[in-house]
Amino acid sequence: MRNELDPDRMPKHVAVIMDGNGRWAKKRLLNRLKGHEKGAEAVRTVVRTARKLNIDALTLYAFSTENWQRPQTEVSGLMFLLRRFLEAERSTLMENDIRLNVIGQIDRLPEAVRKDLKAVMAETAANDKMVLTLALSYGARAEIVDMVRQIAAAAKKGTIVPSAVTPEIVADHLYTRELSDPDLLIRTSGEMRISNFLLWQIAYAEIFFTPTLWPDFGEEEFIRILKDYQQRERRFGAIP
Repeated sequence: MRNELDPDRMPKHVAVIMDGNGRWAKKRLLNRLKGHEKGAEAVRTVVRTARKLNIDALTLYAFSTENWQRPQTEVSGLMFLLRRFLEAERSTLMENDIRLNVIGQIDRLPEAVRKDLKAVMAETAANDKMVLTLALSYGARAEIVDMVRQIAAAAKKGTIVPSAVTPEIVADHLYTRELSDPDLLIRTSGEMRISNFLLWQIAYAEIFFTPTLWPDFGEEEFIRILKDYQQRERRFGAIP
């Protein structure tokens, strides 16, 4: 199936809203954390598939600013699973020349998680075949507020003239300043909303909603979505 893809029409940047871990567990009368554990396996599969297909950047919505409102036991469990994932996958990231990146309000994460993230990011800093970005404690509105504060502070200092602010200057003050905008946004679980994810960056992204719960999302469906993407005509508001 992979051979049916056109390598010249691959998206450079794919973003994914990974949704449905809790419902996957509930359907099986399991604890929600079991769903998150299974979801981590889907992450491994998608990361490896993206790398094999020479996708430049993969951004995964792993933990939102709103997720802090979940029960403390679930939040603590998610942080434990994140640390376990980082430890288990650091060798894979190195072997596949993948650089780890993180966006979001990282200062809100537990110190042990921040330490592990920093260590893996430093270890993979020179890798240049693909960028794996984890959106952790991330919310697009918070990101935009942070951007406005930065530009306002620069304007107050006189280093930015307000009338000269451009979309490029805005983008340069977002968490994703080092990344291109996503070409494709995928959301699993059948929900048809953006959920405060990369609101500025996905202005012209192709969007694909799938009813598949995230733990059941695999290589075959990922490739099928990429084939659908390649059949779309991207006009960016213009007439082709």
